Amino acid sequence: MSKSINLGIQIVPKSKTLDSYALVDKAIDVIQKSGVKYEVTPFETVMEGPQDKLMAVALQAQEAVLEAGADEVLVYYRMQIRKGDDVTMEEKTSKFKINP
Repeated sequence: MSKSINLGIQIVPKSKTLDSYALVDKAIDVIQKSGVKYEVTPFETVMEGPQDKLMAVALQAQEAVLEAGADEVLVYYRMQIRKGDDVTMEEKTSKFKINP
């Protein structure tokens, strides 16, 4: 079984005629439908899972933005990969979450 990593992706679409937020929503829709664990933040979406799966989802997300009419996209990746062990979003953020 592949170990889990964290992959942050920021897709910045460029279009002379289309709303950039609507284009970004196309990328997020791909991520939501992919079945991977994810969290949307104001600047990027962070995914958790095997690296090969996350990279495939990231490629599909950027293609969705281009297919939706973007003239071009800037794509920024950040990854955390741990030798021999999983990386989870929870380990980094759980202490900051408010319990209802």
